[in-house]
Amino acid sequence: MSPADVTEAIVRAHHDEWARVVASLTRRFGDLDVAEDAAAEAFATAVERWPADGVPPNPGGWLTTTANRRAIDRLRRESKRGEKQRAALMWQDDDPAPAPGPVDDERLRLIFTCCHPALAPETRVALTLRMVGGLTVPEIARAFLVQETAMGQRITRAKAKIRAARIPYRVPAAGDLPARVSGVLAVLFLVFNEGYLATGPGTDPVRADLTAEAIRLARLVRTLLPEDGEAAGLLALMLLTEARRPARVAASGELVPLDRQDRSAWDGALVAEGHRLVRERLASGVAPGRYQVLAAINAVHTSAPDARDTDWSQVVALYDQLVRLDPSPVVALNRAVAVAELDGPEVALATVDRLGDALARYHAFHATRAELLRRLGRDPEARAAYDEALALAGNTAETAYLTRRRDELG
Repeated sequence: MSPADVTEAIVRAHHDEWARVVASLTRRFGDLDVAEDAAAEAFATAVERWPADGVPPNPGGWLTTTANRRAIDRLRRESKRGEKQRAALMWQDDDPAPAPGPVDDERLRLIFTCCHPALAPETRVALTLRMVGGLTVPEIARAFLVQETAMGQRITRAKAKIRAARIPYRVPAAGDLPARVSGVLAVLFLVFNEGYLATGPGTDPVRADLTAEAIRLARLVRTLLPEDGEAAGLLALMLLTEARRPARVAASGELVPLDRQDRSAWDGALVAEGHRLVRERLASGVAPGRYQVLAAINAVHTSAPDARDTDWSQVVALYDQLVRLDPSPVVALNRAVAVAELDGPEVALATVDRLGDALARYHAFHATRAELLRRLGRDPEARAAYDEALALAGNTAETAYLTRRRDELG
């Protein structure tokens, strides 16, 4: 196996196995710090050994075994071992696991722990991205637009609070699930977006490992609460968004906007599944929540065989419904894009300009202004808006697209 193949195997193992390893160690040792550090050491050992020894037949098993050994070594070195170490050292792989919750999945237990309501919302997302998604602290800091040291401290404090408060590592009991699931859905949505809209400068435009993990966990939550409309809505939203991924980036590495994508490249199975979930929720007669309305908007887009066939009046009507549920500046910005197709760019630009104070650091705000100004023939202003968007652009695909659009102005 060539060095490049080994490197690819290590990267793939990190994408596929990080959450499994951390979850397995958390269940065994009951400590997120121990689990995270031991998992990181196991992957570092893989980087050191696999080029010489070869990639093991079962990378996940190798990593889990190595991480367990590193964790036990750490606990042995600690001056205060206590019951946790003695219990861990006595645990054998063939011993019965703790009693499962409504759905027996270690990663789902991990995410409920990371999303516990005792933690602040932004801390839940950061901790989930680190412990479940495997993002590094610098990557998470870029996603939150905060300093790396501040993000590291936030995650460290969260783990300390989980340990001090003895927050249980389990899926909540069936009776407690409805109150807890909304926080989990919010985290999953943000994890999905971090994968689909990778924000780090120079990063890949899509982290398929994160989008796949978010979808897998959303499916499990949907299984947990089959009658929960928002669980179904979030899953539908993810599926309809993920379905467009094959057409989202050109062979040149440039972002392809929705209206210019090759719709034949979309994943038809994901589109069909997403549409089915949306129809089921509409048929329920229950007033939709935020995720269900977002899924319905995506269903309208993915129902049109060509961008010119999009039912923009229906899209605007759905955004009007969404604004009542989520009156945020980002929703207003997205609504303005749809309004531009119905009432023209000048009407939409007036709405967008009113959002400037709230969205000054949001690259999509400046990119939207640039496109509207371009359509109005106000090229110097459009160029300046493109420059603002480029200064805040999240990844190489967006940068390439915005640069070309700006340079086309002459």
